[in-house]
Amino acid sequence: MASFLLAGGGTAGHVYPLLAVAAELRRRDADARVTVLGTREGLEAELVPAAGLPLEIVPRVPIPRRPTPELLRVPGRLRAAVRAAGDAIDSSGARAVIGFGGYVAAPAYLAARRRGVPVVVHEANARPGLANRLGARRAAAVAVTFSQTRLPGAVLTGLPLRPAIADLVAARESDAAGERARARATLGLAPDRRTVLVTGGSLGAVSINRSAAAAGEALVASGAQVLHLTGAGKDAEVRAVAPAEHYHVREYLPEMELALAAADLVVCRAGAGTVSELAALGIPAVYVPLPIGNGEQRLNAAGVVAAGGGILVEDAELTPERLRTLLAGLGAAELDAMASAAFTEGIRDGAARVADLVEAVVA
Repeated sequence: MASFLLAGGGTAGHVYPLLAVAAELRRRDADARVTVLGTREGLEAELVPAAGLPLEIVPRVPIPRRPTPELLRVPGRLRAAVRAAGDAIDSSGARAVIGFGGYVAAPAYLAARRRGVPVVVHEANARPGLANRLGARRAAAVAVTFSQTRLPGAVLTGLPLRPAIADLVAARESDAAGERARARATLGLAPDRRTVLVTGGSLGAVSINRSAAAAGEALVASGAQVLHLTGAGKDAEVRAVAPAEHYHVREYLPEMELALAAADLVVCRAGAGTVSELAALGIPAVYVPLPIGNGEQRLNAAGVVAAGGGILVEDAELTPERLRTLLAGLGAAELDAMASAAFTEGIRDGAARVADLVEAVVA
């Protein structure tokens, strides 16, 4: 019986691709043993058991970005995490470790190396994180979401799509108009109005919220309708400014696939998951990269923007007037061309491609 240990967690960007590959491995071999390595604090603690997968816990090992007294505690914490990862490899009998980055990936890579267990690395972002940069040096295979990602031996697989999005991709290929109509009806949207989805993710984005709400009157007057997902606790400010009609405000939508099915255009951040899902679905976007961090979001969107499937606006340059002017210039023909370009850039079988690499490694 094949056994695999999948390591990754902390954020949706690590957990959702992990779950997609786990599902693909189990689809190919119903008897395969798939174990997940994660932390008690991350999103995996909720989503992995919900997916029916065993979760083995390793202690979280944050590495300070600057020299602090906490740095002195890292070696001991790392040793404990590597031991826990090694125990999980031994108890599961894993024939391969598949890492997706995050706090748990580095201990898993080190433990696998000591045991001679092959490692497959998947990197979601255009600019790889520290754990995957280290893991890729001796990995048996390296998968990347974006072609511009620089890792040794990298193979372009795209992002493994979570099942709800993969299902929407399939449904849109057979009946895009029907899916759009059903989603709009479910969400209480007008069936024939151009639909702009505004979202900053589950936590929201204040700059996007304020600019979109202030531009709301003009958007509605142009014949559009807006579905604005503000993020938890951020809806009151938007409701106070946005127009009452054809501007739909929600904090959060668990069934994000409905919002994507309804949308003609999205105004959003440029996380790897967002960019990959929109390209896979062929949905044009105005990408507003997160202005903090290492600039990875700008790089994530670079390919689809260069292809004509999106427009990039820096966070500091996002104003209501800029948004009004930009969206006013996007008519039906322009949106259709952008949608086609985005779809061409999209990869819809990322989970299968990663599973192919895993199978080749253990064969």
